[in-house]
Amino acid sequence: MAAKMPNGSNFQLIEDCEVIHENLYKFYASVMILIFILALPLNGSVLHLFIFKLKFWNSNTNNVFLFNLVLADILLLFCLPIKSYNFIMGERRSTDDVMCKAMLFMLFLNRGASIAFLTVTSINRYFNVVHPGRKTLLRSLKKSPQISVLIWLILFLFTIPTMMKNFECCNNFGSNDENASTNKTKEDALVRDPEDFLREMIFFTQILIPFFILVYCTVRIVSRLRMKTVGNMTKLRRAVILVTTVMVVFSFCFLPCTIARMILLVVRVQEMSEHIQDKATAIFDGLVVLSYMDCLLDPLVYCFSSTNFKNLYLSTYLPFLVRTPPKIESSTGNTTQPSRNRVV
Repeated sequence: MAAKMPNGSNFQLIEDCEVIHENLYKFYASVMILIFILALPLNGSVLHLFIFKLKFWNSNTNNVFLFNLVLADILLLFCLPIKSYNFIMGERRSTDDVMCKAMLFMLFLNRGASIAFLTVTSINRYFNVVHPGRKTLLRSLKKSPQISVLIWLILFLFTIPTMMKNFECCNNFGSNDENASTNKTKEDALVRDPEDFLREMIFFTQILIPFFILVYCTVRIVSRLRMKTVGNMTKLRRAVILVTTVMVVFSFCFLPCTIARMILLVVRVQEMSEHIQDKATAIFDGLVVLSYMDCLLDPLVYCFSSTNFKNLYLSTYLPFLVRTPPKIESSTGNTTQPSRNRVV
């Protein structure tokens, strides 16, 4: 249990990493378990489809990015049972140092990958729709395998700082350390823990910069749709639906925890009361759990990115939702079958 403060209040000590609201964290754990149970077969089936049906390596640029997106989601899902176990045991993180750092690394890396490939998917659609004449940029985007490897490499390098120390709940960014003298200023604390500052910069950068990119791509594609009077309007509308879906998924999953993190840092830097810090920490943890819903919502991106993908998925795994038109008898006595199924 968390240590009692001298005044008798139950303050969740940052150094202890033990939860105060045990029932609340057990609820968080149950949500993560539910996400894991629902998202693992869903993403597993999508991964199977990309590899064995679509053969994404021989497919278009978008499918390569989407394959990496589903790969990031699956790797993230494997962290949820461990995270749930910690919450059930009344801990915000594993007490084992190696396990704690490995979990932080995996969570940072794969959440960053999910955000990156969602963003690249929208950028790819943006250039195809808004700047189709810029052949140099389009040729660069066609090198999607190389871009994907580069994204993973950059994320790996930027995630290494999460291995330097235990951040997630032992981070005392801007607050008093039990081993630090009380007359140290907040600026001294900031200099004393450069890993904390770097981690916070990475956390906010990997969310806020992609968000502004997504907003820009969405606005430009929607503007292009309004200006368009001739041409392939269906393709343009699909692009609008795709980038809008990405925006909705991104905003729902990642923006709340980003705002909560900002508030938590302000609360700690301002050294507000223990009760307020405890509440801010619990809310932040809950909104981080909400961000894992990304693993359930990303399949919407796959479906809206390609009607062929949606039809193939339904016909492969949910054939009862696909209505096959009846055979038509020709004048010669032969029967013909329409070439495409119609999805209900």
